[in-house]
Amino acid sequence: MDFTIRNEEEKDHGQVRKIVRSAFPTEAESKLVDALRENGKAIISLVAVNGEEVLGHILFSPVSTSPPSEAMGIGLAPVAVKLAFRSQGIGAQLIRDGLRLCQELKYDYVVVLGSPEYYGRFGFEKASRFNLQNEYEVDDEFMVINLSGAGRYGLVKYAPEFSMFFV
Repeated sequence: MDFTIRNEEEKDHGQVRKIVRSAFPTEAESKLVDALRENGKAIISLVAVNGEEVLGHILFSPVSTSPPSEAMGIGLAPVAVKLAFRSQGIGAQLIRDGLRLCQELKYDYVVVLGSPEYYGRFGFEKASRFNLQNEYEVDDEFMVINLSGAGRYGLVKYAPEFSMFFV
């Protein structure tokens, strides 16, 4: 399968919304993507395309820590691939390209809530090993990948838009 990864454009929003809605059991994630985008919090938003067809999407948004830390973090959520194109490396390439951009933008770390088996392939590790917790009180599925030597610790807080859809 031939595909290209590029920055999301406004013309992609409708296709992205459909892909994200189909990838998750509720519409919360697609509403989250729309809200983050509308509020200027979609720091990195990439699509995998074949011609004009969007095959997958990934979004990174800001996170903070309490107490505040000098280390600059970003959260990966969500990543979604069209059902017919899953297991073809599209999601993995979106993640790899997204992580590369995070590093280029000088983020110190990336956090994700997800499958340890899946995200471990990309170098994510259990965040509590690095003294990072999250506001959802999840342990094994809350992971971090360190992009720099900057120290990080504390309670990671996602953008306020997350609390609008996930309680």
